[in-house]
Amino acid sequence: MRKGVFFSIILLSSSFHLWAQQSPHYTQYILNNYILNPAISGIENYTDVKLSVRNQWVGIPGAPTTYYATVHTPIGKKDFRTNATSFGMKGENPRGKQYWLDYQASPAHHGVGMSVMNYKTGYINRFTAVATYAYHLPIGARTTLAAGFGAGVTNTNIDRSKIELANPIDPAIGQGISEIRKTKPELNVGLWLYGADYFAGISAQQVIPTNLNLVDNSLNKSTTVPHIIATAGYRFFLSEDITILPSVMARYITSMPVYVDFNAKVQYQDRLWVGASVRMKEGFAAMAGVNISQTFNVGYSYDINNAQYLLGSMQRGTHEVVLGFLLNNQYGDTCPRNVW
Repeated sequence: MRKGVFFSIILLSSSFHLWAQQSPHYTQYILNNYILNPAISGIENYTDVKLSVRNQWVGIPGAPTTYYATVHTPIGKKDFRTNATSFGMKGENPRGKQYWLDYQASPAHHGVGMSVMNYKTGYINRFTAVATYAYHLPIGARTTLAAGFGAGVTNTNIDRSKIELANPIDPAIGQGISEIRKTKPELNVGLWLYGADYFAGISAQQVIPTNLNLVDNSLNKSTTVPHIIATAGYRFFLSEDITILPSVMARYITSMPVYVDFNAKVQYQDRLWVGASVRMKEGFAAMAGVNISQTFNVGYSYDINNAQYLLGSMQRGTHEVVLGFLLNNQYGDTCPRNVW
């Protein structure tokens, strides 16, 4: 009970305005940049499916939990490869340096997809469903520029019965009905530049600012505001079998400081990888994953947030799991070719 009350105090003192305007954060965005940028729709030669769960501040009742499912696929994409590229061959790494020297940009094509996300924290629940479209245009022999957008809806639900305070009244939601639901339009846009060794992208989420009008209280009006997200990465070979991918992501949200993530992912061939992330002003994380086959992969991360030092032994960090499925993978790739 004391844990629940303590977390509720933290949640309420953060103000409802803060929780309403922010989209969830993903530690393993590097495995699925599509969740942040619709321009990635259809970037690979197969249908990419991702399922994820993120449990924050494990051990605290009502702590944030995020679930999402994404799927995207190319339309009209032609690839002139005639054989598989990632089947293991004795004494040779099929994704070694030579493979990337021979890399060529794919012909122009379309991509479509869909994402579904549910974010729950305390008495606040947000559900978002978005359909996406992108067009990929080669602008050089080894470089492609993609532009895309996503459109859908977000439903915000407030359940006052789940507030665990001695006097369960939050000035942000007043004393009206026990449950409040509001639905608003969702619009995301993005650009994505990619080649054999690098990627760079910028996207905007929640492009349409919306006043949720959850209560008639001029002191506690809650709005959704645009999020600007920029990310970039470059791959280096440490040896024929080992690569390292340093990357950075910056997030800008109106009326808040800029948050920056520095990441590094070390991968052995197409099979195993480990990584680390430092999130300025928030914390750090460790990650690991395995590409089990040409149809399935899994990644796991553990975060230590600055709030962990306040909560101490009451909570046990943040856990995030991402499951990936490569459907209709005709070339047998065990690792993504363009989002790595």
